Amino acid sequence: MTCKRVIIGLVAISALLALVAGCGEGSAPPPAPPANQKAWTLVWSDEFDGANGSSPDATKWNLETGGGGWGNNELEYYTNRTQNAYLQDGMLVIQALKETYTGPDNVRRDYTSARLNTAGRYELTYGRVEARLKVPYGQGLWPAFWMLGNNAGQVGWPGCGEIDIMENIGREPSMVHGTIHGPGYSGAYGIGASYSLPGEQRFADDFHLFAVEWELNVIRFYVDNNLYKTITPTNLPGGANWVFDRPFFIILNVAVGGGWPGNPDATTVFPQTMTVDYVRVYQRK
Repeated sequence: MTCKRVIIGLVAISALLALVAGCGEGSAPPPAPPANQKAWTLVWSDEFDGANGSSPDATKWNLETGGGGWGNNELEYYTNRTQNAYLQDGMLVIQALKETYTGPDNVRRDYTSARLNTAGRYELTYGRVEARLKVPYGQGLWPAFWMLGNNAGQVGWPGCGEIDIMENIGREPSMVHGTIHGPGYSGAYGIGASYSLPGEQRFADDFHLFAVEWELNVIRFYVDNNLYKTITPTNLPGGANWVFDRPFFIILNVAVGGGWPGNPDATTVFPQTMTVDYVRVYQRK
């Protein structure tokens, strides 16, 4: 996420047990558990087991709203409607639609989508945070699974810190990115790495497990339990502060358009969905 996107997102902010039986037709079986799983204890999860068509659990998630571009010239209006975020067959569906929509703030957009966060409802300091999900596909789509420091409203971004567990942009169908942002290493200067599937496979074609293991002075990034990046304070620019030592909250969203992914074009098909099987948080035993 870019600096302006997070700053504007702050204005909209209010104030994972048994695996779902079966993987669904056409989905891959879940990846093997990490070798060190015995070191972790499940402390929070959402398995998205509510009634089909219902809204996400309001005791766990806030639905952010707005269509001001989120600082990145994004084209979507985030709504709190079940057309854009709903439960289906034990999963969360975030659906981006091509439609003319005017919000209660009289902002009019040609796309809608959803952005969920756990601010004030569940926040954590350290742990393994993971989600099994399938991303959308197409030019101009920007799905993300990430975290933001809960002091964002007080110190702003990037002082609050940001951990991007997974970002994907439509023009890179085989690649995802994991990044941290903080004071002196934000925006285009964020520290991270990318992970690519072999043989030009597309992330949108199946479910994958995205995770970070966040501990004192270290953050490790995984795709399907494959470790692909480890970041410590030694990776920061000289004089920069490590700000990953306080509570963070979790965010799931699908943006449409923006400076990084570019805008949808004639090849982009709507609706597009990000389908989330579960989100789980573990702590060290």
